[in-house]
Amino acid sequence: MKKILASLLLSSALFANYTNCSFQNTDYTTVCEKVVKKGVSYEYANKFLLSYFKTKKYDEKSWSLLQPKKLSMHKSNEKRANNTLVKFLPKLIAHLKEYKDVYDYSEEKYGVNREVVASILLKETRLGSYKPKHDAFIVFNTMLVRTKAQTSREKWLKKLALSNMTSIIEFCYENKIIPRECNLPSSYAGAVGIPQFMPESFPYAKSYEQNKAPDLTKMEDAIFSASYFLHKRAKWSQPLNYAKLGDMLETEQSWYEYDFKHKNASFVYAKSSNGKKRYRCFSCNKPELLYTKEYVQKIMRYNNSSNYAIGVLSLAYRAHKELQGE
Repeated sequence: MKKILASLLLSSALFANYTNCSFQNTDYTTVCEKVVKKGVSYEYANKFLLSYFKTKKYDEKSWSLLQPKKLSMHKSNEKRANNTLVKFLPKLIAHLKEYKDVYDYSEEKYGVNREVVASILLKETRLGSYKPKHDAFIVFNTMLVRTKAQTSREKWLKKLALSNMTSIIEFCYENKIIPRECNLPSSYAGAVGIPQFMPESFPYAKSYEQNKAPDLTKMEDAIFSASYFLHKRAKWSQPLNYAKLGDMLETEQSWYEYDFKHKNASFVYAKSSNGKKRYRCFSCNKPELLYTKEYVQKIMRYNNSSNYAIGVLSLAYRAHKELQGE
């Protein structure tokens, strides 16, 4: 009898006529209000945020991996990861040849070098070979519920969770996906698809085929979307000239040595965007690195890590030389 009563209560809750965003969890109220302002119906927002499958399930594995100690370890392993990627150069070259027509079109349309885009996709998911083990909404819901928002980092995490949960609900509503079935396989950090887009970056997703919704699990759309992202977010409108980079492999090695010696090192920045944090800037006051600095900075719009950007640019440099037969 209790099971029947519980089932009836759940059923009536899911099919009630919702006209506001009233939740015991005020963060859910915030998410609901945000999506309704974007055109999502009250009914859909409430069903989503009251769904057991969306807000009563938690991803403890992702939450543990997002802790400062784990993230610090990931950052320290970035250089090792870059060195490991070099062995995938033949796979990268084969990929560039296989999708030549897609790269021809996207490079002409957005002006972003094919080797850079391919290197990003290799670095993110080994060109789609990694299979995601998490659900994006559950990752961000766990983040939202577990975060107390007492420190600046916690406040940033809560803001990140709110933004991405909002984006997922908007995406599913626009695509007419019922809440229970709105499952977006993701990394432990909530990144989705081959190019690992955060849900708040979904507006930059583009389909290679006209008049079709983008699918970030399709390689063609992943290429097109990553190109468009850099075109818009990094103001990348014409392919970089690899010759102007000089010896990128030598620059990469010098940067790694500098990064090892200095705790707060950055390839491009002397201070944080708010001016509160100072960095040991590797390329500052080095005219010979001005051109390299410009494109490292552009790649950092995709992932704000010097080692990430250097790894991508170095791999792209190698791929370009290989394709040119140098």
